[in-house]
Amino acid sequence: MFIIEGDEVLKELTVLMPGEISDRLKKMLEYSTKGYNASIIRTSDEIMCLKNRKILFAVELSDMGINIELFKMLKKIRLSGNSFMENSYGSILINTTSELFSRDIARKIIMYANLAGCMFPGRPLSEATGSLRNFNTQKKIVPHLSLEEICLEDSKNAVERLMNFKIKKLFNPKILVLHSSNYETSNTLSLWKMVKDNLSDYDINEIHIENGSVRDCKGCSYKACKHYSQSTNCFYGGIMVEEVYPAIINCDIMIMLCPNYNDSISANLSAVINRLTALFRKTKFYDKYFYAIIVSGFSGSDIIAQQLISSLNINKTFMLPPKFALMETANDYGEIEKVENIQDKAKEFAENIKRCVEK
Repeated sequence: MFIIEGDEVLKELTVLMPGEISDRLKKMLEYSTKGYNASIIRTSDEIMCLKNRKILFAVELSDMGINIELFKMLKKIRLSGNSFMENSYGSILINTTSELFSRDIARKIIMYANLAGCMFPGRPLSEATGSLRNFNTQKKIVPHLSLEEICLEDSKNAVERLMNFKIKKLFNPKILVLHSSNYETSNTLSLWKMVKDNLSDYDINEIHIENGSVRDCKGCSYKACKHYSQSTNCFYGGIMVEEVYPAIINCDIMIMLCPNYNDSISANLSAVINRLTALFRKTKFYDKYFYAIIVSGFSGSDIIAQQLISSLNINKTFMLPPKFALMETANDYGEIEKVENIQDKAKEFAENIKRCVEK
């Protein structure tokens, strides 16, 4: 246990810091945790119980993107059961000497911790790449700060979002379901129907993203995108502006139904995520929960889950509740019905939503 020098201690913080760290990550950690009572865990052997905590992963990566002690920690977390991090909230600081791997490792950390019951607030990551060029966009907004200063402020913001985070409990939550599948052929939709049957009291709005109905992001300049966003609009308009934007603004929970297409989400849903940028310029999603139902014909559901973690939790600020994804394997249509205990799994997923969000 140690006290960061500075202001009066405000809150308890558990720092998982596998292995040795660089001077830069040390600065990020000291700057972002100043004023908090922080206990540091350096090895997997020191991990005993991670329930009911605010948890900060502080991870140093080599130019190969590897931290052996981190993977030992993740193994310990995974093998300790799906309630090992129950009622805990997490964020991440990562430093790497290269331009690669930081986002990949971050979403793996989130995936393992989330499976163990840990919740993540929107935008839970601050990452410092070797050159710090990942902060160039922010520098356009605050040109008087150096990249290193922006990095420190970004890490501080990530920790403050964690320490100030409070779960949002709801009466009669509104659920938005986005999908691009067909009920007559989709195992993913069949699995959603099982879940939906256990959410009969909820206000559920399903939007089918049909082929060709959503054009992918044009890549407008920041200024142009900001201009359209002021009127909750987008360059292309269409179903995104007319139906999806208002539905997202109105919902408390967003659920995406994602069959695995070549280890990626469908092109239609990918375009929807890309087109959220214009709405995001005006409206952040920190107060909205995100869930997913993922069905793979062979394997790879975890890859889809990690794509969603990157795009919607790390980038677009949706809250990631505990065990956010229901992942199953089924190939031929109707095969999902034959998965062992599938009705019980669907019911438990629905009950998990209720436990997390209901007052």
